[in-house]
Amino acid sequence: MARSIEIYDTTLRDGAQGLGIHFSVEDKLRVAAELDRFGVAYIEGGWPGSNPRDVEFFERARKLKLRHAKLAAFGSTRRKGVKASEDAQVKGLLAVGTPVVTLYGKTSLTHVREVLRCSPEENLAMIADTVAYLVRHGREVVYDLEHAVDGWKEDRAYALACAKAAAGAGASRVVICDTNGGSLPDEVAAATRDFLAAAGAPVGIHTHDDAGLALANALAALDAGASHVQGTVNGIGERTGNCDLTAAIPVAQLKRGWRCVPAASLRRLTGLSRFLDGVVNQAPDPRRPWVGAAAFAHKGGTHVDAIRKFAAAYEHVDPAAVGNARDVLVSDQSGRSNLILKARDLGIELDKDAPSTRAALDELKRLEHEGWSFEDAEASLALLLRRHLGEAAAAPFSVVTYHVSVRGGLNHAACEATVRVRLAGKETLTVAEGDGPVHALDQALREALIRAFPRLAKVHLADYKVRVLSGADGTSAKTRVVVRSSDGSESWGTVGVSANLVEASLRALIDGYAHALAR
Repeated sequence: MARSIEIYDTTLRDGAQGLGIHFSVEDKLRVAAELDRFGVAYIEGGWPGSNPRDVEFFERARKLKLRHAKLAAFGSTRRKGVKASEDAQVKGLLAVGTPVVTLYGKTSLTHVREVLRCSPEENLAMIADTVAYLVRHGREVVYDLEHAVDGWKEDRAYALACAKAAAGAGASRVVICDTNGGSLPDEVAAATRDFLAAAGAPVGIHTHDDAGLALANALAALDAGASHVQGTVNGIGERTGNCDLTAAIPVAQLKRGWRCVPAASLRRLTGLSRFLDGVVNQAPDPRRPWVGAAAFAHKGGTHVDAIRKFAAAYEHVDPAAVGNARDVLVSDQSGRSNLILKARDLGIELDKDAPSTRAALDELKRLEHEGWSFEDAEASLALLLRRHLGEAAAAPFSVVTYHVSVRGGLNHAACEATVRVRLAGKETLTVAEGDGPVHALDQALREALIRAFPRLAKVHLADYKVRVLSGADGTSAKTRVVVRSSDGSESWGTVGVSANLVEASLRALIDGYAHALAR
């Protein structure tokens, strides 16, 4: 039977301490429900003693029908000189009614003396008293040994005594924390073996990524015998973040063969990552291992030629195993194999030896040299390929002339665009206003096209990005505009390049509508 590893998610507590991360109560409820659906063992919801938002979350979370995960409230051991039964913060942990309470306490003698300003014996009493009090009230207690690895290096015997105090008082797990994120994998492995031998309870690991070793340190602890790993989705967290569960879970389950989450959940890992990015309103990191858009993207011609023959040639796992997908990029580094595979993704079959394929590739390389990029503009690429195949013109319409005017001052400006479009041999002139020059241009073009193609009424601009390609030319530099369009069910990207920002935008807009019509 496969070894089991408990996944303890602290996205809603430790992750919320990350720079630029903010969760509303509604956000936290949505994330908790999604984590439970994914199949983690524990969800740490927050610290009810630290802010009113977490208190409200725990009150409302009572209505969540969690099927897989246990909800945990987080807090600290009692204050020195006060019984746990009299400590307001400890009583607050009981008040929120979670089945699990996760406590943290000092493990480093330096922290005991300099931060708590108490004796080593008093700290051990604080640990045991708080754990025992919560256990007597029917709570499962997970005990986090703060600064455990640093404390173990400083005074091994005392660090182990802290673990034994927690386990002896009834903690179900003791968790080694590399709180400062500066330990090395061999140190974490050695510490884990010591804590396992001494604690008398299952051992977990909680790592931070300050030295870029959070995942390596978590794996070192698991290899040494730990059976519980704490982390966050996408590695969000204080300073440089926590162990990234979107990497730790597939490494443990696919590489080591350990059971962490239900097998079907792994195929939703990429979706979970992107869901969390959406909740915290941050752009997904395309280079994130396993779940990033670039994790299985291939650009080099020799690489693509190889995966066309043998998919595993440059992939360590099947992308579908984690809900991701293979992507073949086309650029001036591409060979015909890239183009053939990318075209196939777009529903276009190319003959590798056909002159049209070579001509299309030559045009792509020329355009890339001029500043175009089709990596996020698959619709423009499809139009280009179909044009070379003779299947369709660039668009069933053409823009004859356009004019954009801006009137007003710095605090208020009115933008107006005029577009003359040729459709079926006839020209039509439309005028529209907008919030900016590009918006006005889009509105004028839409008005002209919808008259002839009513189905375009569903198409709207979903995203708009501008990149200056050559800073050396200052305000006359070329700009690349990427437009993302959507009809409510699908989206597609188009690109335009010009020294004139409005012209670059118009090129991308034209391709967007042309692709919608071609579909």
